[in-house]
Amino acid sequence: MPEPRHPADGPATLRDVAQRVGVSAMTASRALRDDPSVLPATRERIRAAAAELGYRPNEVARSLRLGRGTGLVGLVVTNLANPFYSRLALGVDSVIAGDGFKTVIGNTGQDLDSERELVADLVARRVDGIIAVPASADQRHLAAAAADGVPVVLASRPPEGFEADCVLVDDFGGARAATARLITRGHRRIGFLGSPPAVYTGTERLRGYAAALAAHGIPFDDSCVRQGQTEPREARRAAAELLALPEPPTALFCSNNRNTIGAFRAIRASGTDTALAGFDDFELADSLGLPLTLVAYDSDEVGRAAGQLLADRLRGKGSDTDKKTALGSVQRIVTPTSLVEYGS
Repeated sequence: MPEPRHPADGPATLRDVAQRVGVSAMTASRALRDDPSVLPATRERIRAAAAELGYRPNEVARSLRLGRGTGLVGLVVTNLANPFYSRLALGVDSVIAGDGFKTVIGNTGQDLDSERELVADLVARRVDGIIAVPASADQRHLAAAAADGVPVVLASRPPEGFEADCVLVDDFGGARAATARLITRGHRRIGFLGSPPAVYTGTERLRGYAAALAAHGIPFDDSCVRQGQTEPREARRAAAELLALPEPPTALFCSNNRNTIGAFRAIRASGTDTALAGFDDFELADSLGLPLTLVAYDSDEVGRAAGQLLADRLRGKGSDTDKKTALGSVQRIVTPTSLVEYGS
C-alpha cells in the first residue's frame, strides 16, 4: 500500500493519483477526462483518489500541449487603492469570463519599471492577452508584447509608438465642463489638484480646466495648480497649501476621486465655504454635506469595452459597433461624461 502523502511534499501530481489506485498515469489521465475506455469502477476509484489527494489538473500545461492558449488575460493597473480600477476590473472580467478566460491583475504603483517587469512576466507566463493602464508615455514594453503576438488593449491612455485598441474617457471635455460650471457660479479664482504630470488623464484634465478658464477670459495662474498627488493625504496637504495662500481660491477642481476626497478634508478642516468639483463620481459623495459637482462616467463600461476589444482580437475578428471609430486596423472608444450635483 502506498505511503500517505504529507502536505510538505507539495501539490499532488497525476502520478500520485495513479500510484494511489495502482494504475498507470495514462489510465488516470483518461479517467479524469471521462474516457469511456476506462471501466466505470476504475474511473470512480481514480476520481476518489484525486479528491482525497487534492489533485488539480494543470490546465495551463495541458492547453499548451494541445496548442491552445492558457485561458489567462493580464490586467495591468496603476493603483488598486483607487475604486476606479476595481470597477474597471469587474467590467473586464464580466466580458472575458463569458469567453472562458480568467483575469490576472497586477498593480504597478504608477512605476514604469514595475510595469515593465509585470508585462514581461505576463508574457513569459503565456497569457492570451493584456489589458493595460500605462503609467507613462514610454510603452516600448507593451509594443514589444504586441509585436510578439500578444494582443494588447489600453485603457485610460492611448498607445504611444505603436498601434493598439484603446478605451478612453472624455477627460478634456469633462474637466472643461466642470470648471465652466464653477465659473458660471461666480468663481474666478479656481485651484487645480491633479495627478503626476506623466499621467495622461491628469494632463488632459488640466488641459480642460485651462480651456474653460481661457474661454471665460480668466488668466491661467500656476500658483493655483498642484500636481503629483496620488492619495487623499497628499491631496489634503496640497489643498491646504492653496487655501492658505494670501489670495486663496474660492473653488477647487480635482482631477480624480483621490484628490477630491483629500480636498474635501482640507476644506472641512479650514472651515471655509470653498466650492468643490472633481472628476470621478464615488461612493458616499452624496453624504459629504458639501455642495459638490462631479464628472461622472461608467467605469464598469470602460472595463467592459476594453474586455470586448480584447475578446474580439482573441477571436480573430473586429467589432463594428457604432461606438467605435476605426483607426486603420485598430479601434478607439471614447466613454462620454456627464455632470452630477450633490448637496445644496
